[in-house]
Amino acid sequence: MTRGTPIPETMTLHVPFRIVKRGGRKEMQTPDSATQRRRTNSTLVKALARAFRWKRLLESAEFATIAELAEREGIASSYMTRVLRLTLLAPDIVQAILDGTQGPEVTLVRVFEPFPVEWPEQRKHLL
Repeated sequence: MTRGTPIPETMTLHVPFRIVKRGGRKEMQTPDSATQRRRTNSTLVKALARAFRWKRLLESAEFATIAELAEREGIASSYMTRVLRLTLLAPDIVQAILDGTQGPEVTLVRVFEPFPVEWPEQRKHLL
């Protein structure tokens, strides 16, 4: 704009959204009708990566017990056990988490809660 150009009238734009807490962080949530880009939950992805890495180390017999591996990693064996349970998730649930399409209700806290071992029941429970 130049000095001689009149200032346009004010325009008001209303964007419906709400703020929700997700994993200890605040996030903007838009209505279902609004499209938004997919965003992976990096905390969940990191937990899955750890779980499958630890499972591989245990299966390779590099470590005899969870306690031995937990000691080497410098974490509590109870925490490692909770994380290792993520390897029991259905493949499509794991893929949804990696793609960022798992839905806002699937959080690290939620997947650490006891979930069914059967995949169809997991889908009902988590998705």
